[in-house]
Amino acid sequence: MQYLNLTTYIMKNKFVQAILVIALGGALVTSCKPKSSGDAVSGDAAEKAYVAPGKYDEFYNFVSGGFSGQLSVYGLPSGRLFRVIPVFSVDPEKGWGYSEETKPMLNTSHGFVPWDDLHHTEMSQTNGEVDGRWVFGNANNTPRIARIDLKTFKTAEIIELPNSGGNHSSPFITENTEYVVAGTRFSVPADYSNGDVPINTYKENYKGHISFVSVDKKSGEMDLAFQIVTPGVNFDLSHAGKGKSHGWFFFSCYNTEQANTLLEVNASQKDKDFIMAVNWKKAEEYIKAGKGKKQKVKYAHNTWDEHTHSAKSVMKDEVLVLDASELKDICYMIPCPKSPHGCDVDPTGEFIVGSGKLAALIPVFSFDKLQAAIKGKKFEGNYGGIPVVKYEAALHGEVQKPGLGPLHTEFDGKGNAYTTFFVSSEVVKWDIKTLKVLDRVPTYYSVGHLCIPGGDSKKPFGKYLVAYNKITKDRYLPTGPELAQSAQIFDISGDKMKLILDFPTIGEPHYAQAAPADLIRNNGQLKFYKLDDNKHPYAAKGEKEAKVVREGNKVHVYMTSIRSHFAPDNIEGVFLGDEVYFHVTNLEQDWDVPHGFAVKGANNGELLIMPGETTTLKWVPDRVGTFPFYCTDFCSALHQEMQGYIRVSPKGSNVPLQFSLGTNLPATK
Repeated sequence: MQYLNLTTYIMKNKFVQAILVIALGGALVTSCKPKSSGDAVSGDAAEKAYVAPGKYDEFYNFVSGGFSGQLSVYGLPSGRLFRVIPVFSVDPEKGWGYSEETKPMLNTSHGFVPWDDLHHTEMSQTNGEVDGRWVFGNANNTPRIARIDLKTFKTAEIIELPNSGGNHSSPFITENTEYVVAGTRFSVPADYSNGDVPINTYKENYKGHISFVSVDKKSGEMDLAFQIVTPGVNFDLSHAGKGKSHGWFFFSCYNTEQANTLLEVNASQKDKDFIMAVNWKKAEEYIKAGKGKKQKVKYAHNTWDEHTHSAKSVMKDEVLVLDASELKDICYMIPCPKSPHGCDVDPTGEFIVGSGKLAALIPVFSFDKLQAAIKGKKFEGNYGGIPVVKYEAALHGEVQKPGLGPLHTEFDGKGNAYTTFFVSSEVVKWDIKTLKVLDRVPTYYSVGHLCIPGGDSKKPFGKYLVAYNKITKDRYLPTGPELAQSAQIFDISGDKMKLILDFPTIGEPHYAQAAPADLIRNNGQLKFYKLDDNKHPYAAKGEKEAKVVREGNKVHVYMTSIRSHFAPDNIEGVFLGDEVYFHVTNLEQDWDVPHGFAVKGANNGELLIMPGETTTLKWVPDRVGTFPFYCTDFCSALHQEMQGYIRVSPKGSNVPLQFSLGTNLPATK
């Protein structure tokens, strides 16, 4: 279809017209302030959201940072921001991606990648219940999965996913965290095939891949166990079965038309796309039986060592792949209206909710009926070699007229589901079994994801619901062309949902997870690194070990920091053209006493060194002179005095290498 004929095409296509009506309705909703907005807040909202000074919040809330590439940590119900954890993007404040130790964490098969787009978070589970050990995050742009350790609130591991383009349907887990599972948003030619093919041969050459990344039960270390190659669709979101459906995984699929251009039109032609059900236990059997094919690929696996305070990056070159079109009993397609986004499984594991962005209803599928349909071969053909289960054969029922633009669903553990509606800007509560709408509340505006603490587990904690909105409009003081990102907290402890707080977030929030504060703060959180356990090769565990060593044109400064000085704090004999490595060890052995380090003219970032930790900043002076360095993190009443100087002389000069602390005093007359 030529661009010039697009108007004619739209006029003749009633479905496309319907899409435009919905989109226009969404624009009107988001551009007009509801008259009831002032009345939407409950009368006791301030009391319910208030956390008194010195008191703790009830829940930690781990929120994806979207295009920031980071993960933010808030308290509920206060909405207070506690920490931004650097994950996929460099962070000059914390030295993430700037210190020599952290640079390998951002390594990929494409080299060092300093940014990504973190859409979804998922907490580790045991027996289908949140256990408070780790949070996983996805990189949507250069496909990767990260594991954040909740004892240190630090990114501990990042693994790249080959054969993928846009790791969106990720990083969702099985009920015992056996696997973190990821589906590719953009189907692409496989890495092990010839990717240099015309884009308009999409249907012939583009494939989807589902990645199963195993997780060690004790250490949490990840490994790419196997992948399943599928037809070339777009996988949007997914969730694991639980309880009776443990062993299965469910993915929402769109672009079943397999369009490669103007997807807003060409990927919205069919009345139904699919939920893909994957029997991963059966896939494991095929792997053990040797049915997996070893394919040559290239991907990075990056891990953090808490003893050396350093990362290492290992490049891997092989993956096991199963073909869903050849192995007919590992994948099944369930028709689902229309361009499904969310795919959510209730706490019992019986009901699978598909949320079609362009649907005017919510289909709810039954796991028991799905199993009966598969056993009875109630199929209506196949899609790319994968059996298609008849819609009615797997359907529990439909929520009728729930709202416009359903996206995501979570559960309160009391038999209720809560679904967000982007176009009609609301959250709707409904009964899972009867499918009756029980309540609805407006959001401000165009809500995307939502979070109920433990809401995708077998045991939700309930009490609060957080809506993460896509449009802010008039909710906060304006800040130029881009307004604050927005979240809203609702009390769901009663029959009716009650708005109790708006709070801004770092952008852009997508999916989030929350868990009781006591589950995480009492999990053995690290308060400081013991100096005796510091295995960093350049650590100086006391001021007597501080020194400066030249190795050719590389100068290694073994430096210590303690309230309120560096050792050494005077350094001379560095030449223009030298590479200077400041290896700074924080000698403090107390909680919450980090030290910072920065030197004039450094073209990277600062260091932020935790107590007992060693971190390295590489500095290449670009001119002759004397350069100050100082502590960037306020540490004591004499913080301003925590400074030093490094002298840079012309290359080939005869200035000797020397360093000192407290002795390089002016000569007395």
